[in-house]
Amino acid sequence: MAITSATLPDAAPRRQTLASNYVDFTSSSTEGWAQQYLPDLMEKEAEIFGKRTVAGFLSQVGAEEASNSDRVVWSEQGRLHLSYTATCADVSANIFTIVNDIDGNSITSNHGIRVGDTVVVSSASATAKGWVSVAAAGAATVTILPYAAGDFDTAFDDSAGAGAYRIMVYGSEFAKGAAGRDGDAKPANEPTFKSHMNKHIILKDYYEISGSDASQIGWVEVAGEDGQGGYLWYLKAEGDTRSRFTDYLEMAMIEGELAVAGAGAITGVDKGADGSGTEGLFKAITSRGHQTTGVTGVNAATDLAEFDAMLAVFDQNGAVEENMMFVKRAASLAIDDMLASMNSYGAGGTSYGVFDNSEDMALNLGFSGFRRGSYDFYKSDWKYLNDKALRGGLNDVVTDIRGVVVPAGTSSVYDENMGKNIKRPFLHVRYRASSTESRKLKTWVTGSVGASTIGTDYMQVHYLSERCLITQGANNFMLMN
Repeated sequence: MAITSATLPDAAPRRQTLASNYVDFTSSSTEGWAQQYLPDLMEKEAEIFGKRTVAGFLSQVGAEEASNSDRVVWSEQGRLHLSYTATCADVSANIFTIVNDIDGNSITSNHGIRVGDTVVVSSASATAKGWVSVAAAGAATVTILPYAAGDFDTAFDDSAGAGAYRIMVYGSEFAKGAAGRDGDAKPANEPTFKSHMNKHIILKDYYEISGSDASQIGWVEVAGEDGQGGYLWYLKAEGDTRSRFTDYLEMAMIEGELAVAGAGAITGVDKGADGSGTEGLFKAITSRGHQTTGVTGVNAATDLAEFDAMLAVFDQNGAVEENMMFVKRAASLAIDDMLASMNSYGAGGTSYGVFDNSEDMALNLGFSGFRRGSYDFYKSDWKYLNDKALRGGLNDVVTDIRGVVVPAGTSSVYDENMGKNIKRPFLHVRYRASSTESRKLKTWVTGSVGASTIGTDYMQVHYLSERCLITQGANNFMLMN
């Protein structure tokens, strides 16, 4: 079934006052008032778009904290155990070359494998165990002697390409009376320091109206998301500006990107060597988290196979059991259909779910959550991905974002400012503040309306915020494309 939408009246906000904003009292048309018949005025402004604001996502999944610096730096734990990808330099000589750690980071000569380690070596078709006889400091190669008869020739092929082998340390073995680790050329392993940085951005907006128009009554009774009401149009305009700015505070934390060297935006804002921009949620997940990949025009994660693949990734990372899914409408309905098909009574179409769908009640065909394996998923529609004026109206269907999976709970990280490990929500917003100045959300009024501050006959309302988003443990997040 196709749906044809009518072209809506032009109701986009503008930067200037237009004639179309006012009732025409002089036109001879039936829409004008140059006639003897009084129209039946419906004074109340119709709210045809419902709740227009989209802010609220970060308040559900994160927290807010004050910050005293231009940049926020934090560190995250590395993996505890040693596992690497490698190539085989010479199978007959049992020599392997370390390429990356298990997460793809190039480490080569500073790997943690030492003489005496016992390891599991695997390829796409075979697995064998061995003992490390050579692991010289500053070298990317290690010699692994097999426990099975012969060398690795019988199991592996030294023509395999980069990353064809996995080497996992599972213990160690030493001869009686042998020297300890302190006699090894590589005696000790140090934890890898993983540091991340994000920087604040300054957001600004303002609303302006002349002193004369501020005192002019309108024939429309206005209403807005901020509770403004009455017959003064400027109250609606100022309230809409405030609501739009509040949405921008969240949208910037979701969509933000740091400008890279050579990019045009790096000179657009004076930020010194740091460049401009800030790392938002989508960019953090793209850079340090995980993404599903769906077929063009088809929702990702709409069957159990997709979710099982997601669970495998979560198992390899933090294994946070409770996760929240914020998805667009098409993905939400597809997940509902997928869950319904799991019910043995689903063929009738009226019985699935944990509710009692009697014939005398409204049929509930939606699901708010489910459990798969040891993981709980709580699903919620995200208006930001549905609204036509926002993500719901973008044209890129290939990399379209259909949802995000956010872990619930807290993560333990080392805070540079406090100098200790602390627990914080995986997502939290840092805003600039001190004992005398808070830039979380500043609003101030200048002009001649109310308490006059300058001689010019207008009123200006200014809005400002300085903030950034901290995405801790992005390896536990999933972006559904």
